[in-house]
Amino acid sequence: MLRLVVLISGGGSNLRALLEASEDAEFPARVVAIGADRDADGLAHAEEFGIPSFVVPFGAYPTREAWGEALVEQIRQWEADLVILSGFMRLLPPTAVHALAPNLLNTHPAYLPEFPGAHAVRDALAEGATQTGASVIVVDDGVDSGPIVVQERVPIHPGDSEAAVHDRIKLVERRLLVETVLGIANGDIDLRDLA
Repeated sequence: MLRLVVLISGGGSNLRALLEASEDAEFPARVVAIGADRDADGLAHAEEFGIPSFVVPFGAYPTREAWGEALVEQIRQWEADLVILSGFMRLLPPTAVHALAPNLLNTHPAYLPEFPGAHAVRDALAEGATQTGASVIVVDDGVDSGPIVVQERVPIHPGDSEAAVHDRIKLVERRLLVETVLGIANGDIDLRDLA
């Protein structure tokens, strides 16, 4: 059984997809802890599903490196096989990335390397793109620059709002994340081959 720690900063819709998938006794992975960098709305999922949670507030540490060390220490307590950044809006310091690599995944609302960064959908709309995508990547030291595990195109329709595009992407992102976790658990995806 693959042990997952999921890190969030917001509502945790991808997290919820993993929690719902893992309710199936046949699903070969379980979320063992949910972490956040602030008091995130998605921590309510932890309470609802009876999953332990923790918060490592960024502002409570003198440096990004010190915060990263504290975060890794929390994650290691749960003996995670895989750590998933799911709407986690803080860049991990390189020491934290290296401590967890290559078993560190992130989801991104674009067809990388197109539109990296925190405003991928806004950037796609500003450029007049007719399609974007959803990607699952292995985290590296860059911004959304790690090896791509899986990705899929998502259309942008004329007149779409940022929220409408995000909603369309989230449906694909959730499915890709659950399929990726399943592939890793079943041995069909080896993250060491990608890193």
